[in-house]
Amino acid sequence: MSLFISKENKRIHIRLVEEDDRKWISQLIKEEWSSNRIVTRGRSHDIENLPGFIAVYKNEKAGLLTYIIENEECEIITLNSLIVNIGIGTSLLGSLESFLLSKKVKRIWVITTNDNLDALRFYQKKGFRIKAIYIDAIKDSRKLKPEISILGFYDIEIRDEIELEKKLKN
Repeated sequence: MSLFISKENKRIHIRLVEEDDRKWISQLIKEEWSSNRIVTRGRSHDIENLPGFIAVYKNEKAGLLTYIIENEECEIITLNSLIVNIGIGTSLLGSLESFLLSKKVKRIWVITTNDNLDALRFYQKKGFRIKAIYIDAIKDSRKLKPEISILGFYDIEIRDEIELEKKLKN
């Protein structure tokens, strides 16, 4: 069942993660993130058990968004688009926001790293604002997840966590 059809591309359908998707999610996260564990703000998340949304494009899984909801806030843990620039990330985020409005969630937030310029651009274009920069936070993250590489996107050293947020109007 599609929850959301992208305005950018009518062939993108978004649906909830189902139990049958867990193997695919595990494989995707290992390929994209080097491990099934994602670390944000000193906390390790086991992606295989998180709720999420899957983007389907031309009958193929083309994107994944995972999240957690706590205390009327939602943290986006992962957002992966397997085909860029056709609206997959936008569609996933739009579905999450619609879902969260029905749950009375007041704030969405996400952590990215200083090297992830594409994520910083994407989220800011979607109405997120930089809330905080956690200088040298990746040192502590590497204690929980040693697989985090030294160099990231564009050969930029990965050092800092950047928190972006968007307030929801319920």
